[in-house]
Amino acid sequence: MAETLIKVDLTQSAYTNEKVHNRWHPDIPMVAWVKPGDDFIVETYDWTGGFIKNNDSADDVRDIDLTIVHFLSGPIGVTGAEPGDLLVVDLLDIGPKPESQWGFNGFFSKKNGGGFLTEHFPQAQKSIWDIHGMFTSSRHVPGVQFAGLTHPGLIGCLPSKQLLDIWNEREMGLINTDPTRVPPLAAPPFGATAHMGQLTGDAKAKAAAEGARTVPPREHGGNCDIKDLSRGSKVFFPVYVPGAGLSMGDLHFSQGDGEITFCGAIEMAGRVHLKVDIIKDGMSKYGIKSPIFKPSPITPNYKDYLIFEGISVDEEGKQHYLDVNVAYRQACLNAIEYLKKFGYSGAQALAILGTAPVQGHISGVVDIPNSCATLWLPTEIFDFDINPTAAGPQKFITGDIDLPLSPDL
Repeated sequence: MAETLIKVDLTQSAYTNEKVHNRWHPDIPMVAWVKPGDDFIVETYDWTGGFIKNNDSADDVRDIDLTIVHFLSGPIGVTGAEPGDLLVVDLLDIGPKPESQWGFNGFFSKKNGGGFLTEHFPQAQKSIWDIHGMFTSSRHVPGVQFAGLTHPGLIGCLPSKQLLDIWNEREMGLINTDPTRVPPLAAPPFGATAHMGQLTGDAKAKAAAEGARTVPPREHGGNCDIKDLSRGSKVFFPVYVPGAGLSMGDLHFSQGDGEITFCGAIEMAGRVHLKVDIIKDGMSKYGIKSPIFKPSPITPNYKDYLIFEGISVDEEGKQHYLDVNVAYRQACLNAIEYLKKFGYSGAQALAILGTAPVQGHISGVVDIPNSCATLWLPTEIFDFDINPTAAGPQKFITGDIDLPLSPDL
């Protein structure tokens, strides 16, 4: 039996757990050490540390202080790992904690985090998803059920001090171009809510003031939200500090490509079974400056899709130059409008795109001025036929159920 190196008690605050942290900093002490070839289990909180509850109100999504997230289990040191190496991580298994067989999806208020489609969905909403083995369904989104592709939304190694300084400098430079923007352009260091693992006293205060927030992906991995990084995957992480300092959290039961709802995917507390190894001097041997990975051999077996296109022309008709972000947004909006024809609210349609194993593709980036992005929606996840026919769409969803919404105060 593999040893459980990190345990979490979902009835206790994540701030009381010294084997958990919510910032990136090289001074955070390792909470355990393993050797190359070892396998072990790590338990994790959901990314909010249990703030979001299994209920029918979105007040928690509206009111959460986003400076507390993400709560990560680790860092774990690997004996012999040195800067310049590659840490090889095999994700042997991933799943929800036995006592917590549910997850949540949410849209944040534009005033508190926002999201990919925040101009269209500016207020807080939430859906709860029950986990039934490998399948999930929601009392807030009828007519749909699908198999999950469980994965860690966030996994990576500690940065060096040099890399941390680079992050903070470049992100503050971006913030300074429009410091009053809502939502903000980036999330700067914020010491007041930092949980720095086993650090205490002045060392904790100093690291908390410098520590990088966990919101974006960066060169070390981090919050990449890659849905195919599932059980059976192998990841090659750049090592920046002695011991590597592997941390993880933000587990997802399922997610559509892009995690377009921001509080995207089906967020859950869970456990990860891992194995680690080292490739000495792997960064220079392979020219790697960001992680690479091999995907899982296990994926949901959906074969029939409706594919929605989007181009680099925004909702107001403004032309953008090869803008993939605009193009993917349009593909998502086109899919949402389509699903509304079957009776779904816009919020329910967005929740489906954010949680189901939807595929996103960059289909064209050379045909000026329009990039083409596509969103692949699996038709088999629905209880009814959503394919176009000469008879036109039928409203199978009656509209008496919707996602809980909490207006801004």
